[in-house]
Amino acid sequence: MGSSESPLSTLERLDICVEKIVIRHLTMPLVEEFKMSFGSTKIRHSLLIELHGDGLVGYGECPAGEGPFYSYEACETAVWVLKKYLARKIIGKTYADPQEFRESMEFVRGHRMAKAALEYAFWDLYAKELGMPLWRVYGGVKKKIPVGVSIGIRENPRELLRVVARFVEKGYRRIKIKIAPGCDIIFIRAIREEFPEVPLQVDANAAYRLSDVEIFKEMDKYDLLMIEQPLHYEDLLDHAHLQSYINTPICLDESIVSEHDARLAIKLGSCKIINVKPPRVGGIIEAIKICRIAAQHGLGLWIGGMLETGIGKTHLLHIASLSSVNYPSDISESSRYWEEDIIDKPLKLRRDGTIEVPDGAGIGVELLMDKAEKYQTGRWTIRRI
Repeated sequence: MGSSESPLSTLERLDICVEKIVIRHLTMPLVEEFKMSFGSTKIRHSLLIELHGDGLVGYGECPAGEGPFYSYEACETAVWVLKKYLARKIIGKTYADPQEFRESMEFVRGHRMAKAALEYAFWDLYAKELGMPLWRVYGGVKKKIPVGVSIGIRENPRELLRVVARFVEKGYRRIKIKIAPGCDIIFIRAIREEFPEVPLQVDANAAYRLSDVEIFKEMDKYDLLMIEQPLHYEDLLDHAHLQSYINTPICLDESIVSEHDARLAIKLGSCKIINVKPPRVGGIIEAIKICRIAAQHGLGLWIGGMLETGIGKTHLLHIASLSSVNYPSDISESSRYWEEDIIDKPLKLRRDGTIEVPDGAGIGVELLMDKAEKYQTGRWTIRRI
């Protein structure tokens, strides 16, 4: 990432006072069950955040699920940390810019998704105050974001091929399938026989061990773009060993939760690509740092999704506009997961496999309050005293 893409040292000082915070717990049905190596979900839990200040509202999203499965964070723990610690710290305070706002939350260790939701909302508020779309504030260069689609584990190859065919026809730039022991080579082979040219990657969500190296050597035969998070979610060393045994690039997801992890992974040779999920790493600021260091060392980059609503996905579109993001990102159109999204301009896939970044101030979309309240199962309001 070039220095022109990093806004962190040149942010304009605006002095925005956070006057009210609203936390909404939503439970929304997915259009179909989504199955991964560690479990499946049909009802998606998420937290929407509103930051009110200077007559404007900024929106963020915490995609922590119903339980501590992908991460130790879950909706209930995020609500607790937001209410008891983070909201109390920031309410009524004035912040010059997003960097200062983010630093004010450093007294809490971890709980990155909770912090990211607040930081998202402040970035939206900040950009609205500037009257600029977020992608311009970030120094982004792409107005149309190349995107791929993620497909959960299926019962058999025939069913998977039907789903893959549907998404290839829609124009997605890359197909990603979830895998697990026993649900891997047979599915990969079936796709390659039917779609020999489609850009294909697999995602294990940490389901394998280094002793499974022969399975990954077999995967080398199928011209995969990458193998995402094959080993333990906290591991970097075994991934470095595995990468030395195979030709297919390893992409790390769960193992990279900070710039420090990215630096160590690069030093060890643990991966050749990083899936940057801003909520997983604590927000946009940390994501920008990871993108910068990865690009400096020639690693591939893309922005990953976590079954977000349109609020979270639109934030992802803006950060994916950076020139250092050089693989199609997991930011599918709204109809991929939702019968109805909660934003006024649902995300739509273009025939060229891209989604356009909204050009309005902030994230460029607005929350449809009637839709949010339809799926709302909890609400908490923290006001300035």
